[in-house]
Amino acid sequence: MSTASQMPTDGTGVLLSDPWLEPFSPALRKRYAAYKKQLDQIETHEGGLAHFSEGYKSMGLQVDENGGILEPAQGAGPSVQERTLHEIERWVEDIRSSCRHFQIKKLGYNCIQMMAVMEHAYYASFGYQVTNFFAASSRYGTPEELKSLIDKAHEMGLTVLLDVVHSHACKNVEDGINEFDGTDHLYFHGGAKGKHELWDSRLFNYGNHEVLRFLLSNLRYWMDVYMFDGFRFDGVTSMMYTHHGIGTGFSGEFDIHANQMLHELYPNVITIAEDVSGMPTLGRPVYEGGVGFDYRLSMAVPDMWIKMLKESTDDQWDMGNVVHTLTNRRHLEKSVSYAESHDQALVGDKTLAFWLMDKEMYDYMSDLFIVHTLGGEAYLNFEGNEFGHPEWMDFPREGNGNSFAHARRQFNLVDDDLLRYKYLNEFDIAMNWLEEKYKWLSAPQAYVSLKNEADKVIVFERAGLLFIFNFSHQSFADYRVGVETPGEYKVVLTSDEKKFGGHERIDLNGRYFTTPMEWNGRKNWLQVYAPSRTVLVLGL
Repeated sequence: MSTASQMPTDGTGVLLSDPWLEPFSPALRKRYAAYKKQLDQIETHEGGLAHFSEGYKSMGLQVDENGGILEPAQGAGPSVQERTLHEIERWVEDIRSSCRHFQIKKLGYNCIQMMAVMEHAYYASFGYQVTNFFAASSRYGTPEELKSLIDKAHEMGLTVLLDVVHSHACKNVEDGINEFDGTDHLYFHGGAKGKHELWDSRLFNYGNHEVLRFLLSNLRYWMDVYMFDGFRFDGVTSMMYTHHGIGTGFSGEFDIHANQMLHELYPNVITIAEDVSGMPTLGRPVYEGGVGFDYRLSMAVPDMWIKMLKESTDDQWDMGNVVHTLTNRRHLEKSVSYAESHDQALVGDKTLAFWLMDKEMYDYMSDLFIVHTLGGEAYLNFEGNEFGHPEWMDFPREGNGNSFAHARRQFNLVDDDLLRYKYLNEFDIAMNWLEEKYKWLSAPQAYVSLKNEADKVIVFERAGLLFIFNFSHQSFADYRVGVETPGEYKVVLTSDEKKFGGHERIDLNGRYFTTPMEWNGRKNWLQVYAPSRTVLVLGL
């Protein structure tokens, strides 16, 4: 891999690793030139991105020592001094609401993505109608309690990401920034160009110098004051294209500036893009001519599961389509895979787990596990899915009579021995801690040796492990599978274990010996018993 100093200086460095983008080199040069022009202006007139992005310290409204709000003189410092992790006050012990850090850690997750943190007017929007970009929502507690929550997560080794909404803003005038100076174009495009037809919200003018300062400063604010570790950027498609996801054309360079600034000032920061367009170079470094995100969300994966479950029975599932959707990601651009997120859980429909509940609970285990092992370089779980939460999520709104009935996650279900949720929860724990041991998410992409449509079996290798998924209602004895590395294999994990609600059809102490004969494109083969609707993982 070439270093930054070896890269072309015109934004076409990505062609060294992806020559298929050569026809788009003029567009790459144009985008990078526009970014550099804007960056040069910032460095010339603002003293660089670091100083430019600190606008929150000297501009806008500040709080004085008496709790009053004032607009400081130009160049004034912040009236509220920042605290560090080593200066935590007694309020850490007095926090009113309990946190689930221990539960998250026990499950084997190492990162929390917090949603709906930025102040928003419409509760049912899940935080996507932001009115105050520099305020933590008052619905959940005080700013100090949010800091405490993040500090506690850091103490336990958990990374905390903020779901940041810079793709649009609430159109409210009285409690939002729309028409803040009496015009419709202070932060946004004026007229129809500044309105998102589908979201019924206002669209930022990313080409405006002060808008850029506002948004970059907003990122610095959440990093410096609350000590978030990074961001999941919502609606990146709308930010990149002039059509905002509903037309044609390419737009400003805000995402590039944001990633450049964040990675320059915070070397360990994590940025994730929510993009539905499949934009090439989204996850490549800025110095290569990329947009600079660390990860992109694999948004086609949950859509695939919902479509399959709604429109077909499992004996009609297309194994080739499953593998293609899970592995169809750009070379050298890391992806976050997930089976279900808030987008699916908010539609007032059955959760993914309950689409499968008519069969066996551990059917869902295979679906989650193949996403985890084959789908990308990171894995995302929406709260409650780790045990198969039975309900969708719905916030109070006019359409449901302002009901709070589904504005919850019933974590107590896991503790009820009469219910089956505990089995999926146990499997989720085993799945994550097994990844911690073998680290397949950071391993090269899997080699898929079998996609058998008749048997509904998928076999692949990754991180030195052999994964055998049987999605069929039939079990197969002496099932031959290919494997590259010879040796004596043992059972690492099977969803058929009793603690996962399985039928214990696999001998956990069994040994599997390879035969040096090519099979399915691999140098060796071995035979296994593949129980119906289970996954079997073997390792040396």
